[in-house]
Amino acid sequence: MTHYAPVAAALVSMVLTLILLLTKTAATVQDVPNERSLHDTPVPRVGGIGLMAGVLIGWVFLIGRMDWWIALPMVLLFAVSLVDDVRGLPVGIRLAVHAIAALIFLYGSALLIHHTLGALLLFLAVVWMTNLYNFMDGSDGLAGGMAFFGFAMYGLASLMHGNEAQAMANFAVSAAALGFLFHNFPPAKVFMGDAGSIPLGFLAAALGIWGWMHGTWPAWFPLMVFSPFIADATVTLVKRTVRGARPTEAHRGHYYQRMVQMGWSHRQVAVVEYVLMFTAGASAIWVERYGESPWMLFAAWAVIYTVIMLVVDHRWRALRKTAQ
Repeated sequence: MTHYAPVAAALVSMVLTLILLLTKTAATVQDVPNERSLHDTPVPRVGGIGLMAGVLIGWVFLIGRMDWWIALPMVLLFAVSLVDDVRGLPVGIRLAVHAIAALIFLYGSALLIHHTLGALLLFLAVVWMTNLYNFMDGSDGLAGGMAFFGFAMYGLASLMHGNEAQAMANFAVSAAALGFLFHNFPPAKVFMGDAGSIPLGFLAAALGIWGWMHGTWPAWFPLMVFSPFIADATVTLVKRTVRGARPTEAHRGHYYQRMVQMGWSHRQVAVVEYVLMFTAGASAIWVERYGESPWMLFAAWAVIYTVIMLVVDHRWRALRKTAQ
């Protein structure tokens, strides 16, 4: 029965999102363009409902094989983020809930009790991943694509080690993302909103740590798989912090955002990012499978990301200079 999990997740995500788009809900919950947006007209922000419903329905086929301390905080984050999408919540409340979700995960996994110092680092990692995924959800097809490729790589790695339940849990998330992408691939008919991006960021961290705890992959593996998002969001945050900008301030300074502002279409950005996502994940699978040095892998990707960022920065400065 576990093999039905991805199929159910994809179908529920795709069909429920379509139903929502045909109801008044889509007209009620709209993503209205602001200073951070890359779109010009309001777009329904209800895709996260269908996506997360797909994940949960897929996980029903894994009852007894999924840990509550992953599912419970995910549902909490989804519920609070949905309220934020509909009515708006203060930043402090949102961050507090993100912290609570991370603590529930760490307590349930016993990491908080037996590995206090390590748990602190993991707490920060979970909270950061939860938020950075939301930061990277600003271009059509981007966050959905990262979920599709990232969790698919988790699933493949789990299968390689014979952990079928873990594989199907990750494939269900990947399949739900694929169902959502049916409506979100450029030009997007719907956005996932915080109700989709916040839980996905949490799951990227939580399922990555889950696999590490079970010995399915080493600690570096999730970092490499989701490195296209981690690199962009982290470098952007560091640069803005150095300039004295507030971390919570809305902006369009991410590299994917600048690519769109420089004239790239959302579809072109998505395709380029998909190549990065697939290649980063596949290289992580290769190194983990054949026991190669992960340090060489990280060094190679550090060079790749650095070159990409330097090129984008150079062209961005040239564009601004021309505009002046």
